[in-house]
Amino acid sequence: MRVAIIGAGPTGLFLGAALQRRGHAVTIVDRDGGPEPDGSWPRKGVMQFHHAHAFRAPVAGALKRELPEAWARWLALGAEPVSAPGSTELAGVRSQRPTFEQALRDVVAAEPGLVLRRGHVRGVRQVDGVAIGLDVDGEPVPAELVIDASGRSSPVTKELGEREGFGGDCGIAYVDRVYRLRPGAEPGPLSGPIAWQGDFDGYQVLVFPHEAGVFSTVIMRQSHDAELKGLRHDAAYDAACVAIAGLAAWTDPERSEPVAPVFPGGSLLNHYRGQRRRDGRPLLSGLVAVGDSVATTTPNFGRGVTMALMQAERLLAGIDGNDDLDTLRDSFDEWCAETIAPWVRDHIAMDATRLARWGGAELDLDQPLPSDLVLAAASQDSGIARAMQSYLSMDAGPDSLDVLQGAARRVYETGWRPAYDEGPTRDELARIVSAAT
Repeated sequence: MRVAIIGAGPTGLFLGAALQRRGHAVTIVDRDGGPEPDGSWPRKGVMQFHHAHAFRAPVAGALKRELPEAWARWLALGAEPVSAPGSTELAGVRSQRPTFEQALRDVVAAEPGLVLRRGHVRGVRQVDGVAIGLDVDGEPVPAELVIDASGRSSPVTKELGEREGFGGDCGIAYVDRVYRLRPGAEPGPLSGPIAWQGDFDGYQVLVFPHEAGVFSTVIMRQSHDAELKGLRHDAAYDAACVAIAGLAAWTDPERSEPVAPVFPGGSLLNHYRGQRRRDGRPLLSGLVAVGDSVATTTPNFGRGVTMALMQAERLLAGIDGNDDLDTLRDSFDEWCAETIAPWVRDHIAMDATRLARWGGAELDLDQPLPSDLVLAAASQDSGIARAMQSYLSMDAGPDSLDVLQGAARRVYETGWRPAYDEGPTRDELARIVSAAT
């Protein structure tokens, strides 16, 4: 079967190589041509490319199953597998996203017969409601199956109709910056094997270690918080890092140095889109959306690439066992609704209640507790801590925490509340930012 894939991000590259190895004729199309001769990689149009990323254990598992050469190449480029303390099981991989995509591109480039084409996809070619390929810079690229792996904001398939789904802007925005540890310097504190998270009165902070001593720091705030928008300036960000104890430990000039200016991020999305229009009709026969085209979540749990490759493996399994493309699309859509959509709802609930708490709202024990507060209660109840591991590893979905609601509620009924980490309140941080700008 001829397959045309829109987008050469992680999802498109992974699917392209895996499908080519299954005997299909694959063409991947992307406007980006890969790294420049000097090694830089602007990756225009992919805002999150240079922002912080976390890679969970299922990402490594997907590569080992489908593209073991990509796993080996990723390690050769410096990716660092890590385990949880006291465990030998893989918890995640420390890596920058460009390193991860470079490993995938190297494997795709070496795959016999696979075409990685640079070009602008103007639209999906169709006849009588059936996709027959792509229009790439005015030239036809024939295909029986078109896979939209173009991401959350690509306009390529929007002209076919608004897809059913839910979610949108979650009311949270962020900025981040990349640093490198100085030779011989030890890393700062971690609250888990793949990240440090700090919760404060009115904002949240994350640190994601990458490979070779590189790490990213992230400050998340309310989207409409005009005073904290000043964090996009290097001087203001530096001042914030000094004031926030956890960030100060990581970014102390004697321990590390920034390797790039602050990256301003846009408003974050929690969104889910199915395979059909709002009226229930399919967009086209022979067209399937996958990856960020289906679901995106805020980055505080580092689930994006994991969810994308979970989808990719499921789509591969469907292609292996089904010759009817409409059945393939519908069965994949049903699986995504059962498996992927709950993760998006999980983030919507967490982010909504986080915004409410940032606004001064009290915890409502008459409502189901969001997952982050169930996890927070684990510090007071070891039974919760033991039972939440499958959720944290994404081996089980958010509904696996339902049985812990009662135990977590009993913790909060004692009057206990999670303490804020050491650092300024939102108002204090705003004054720090203002003074620095």
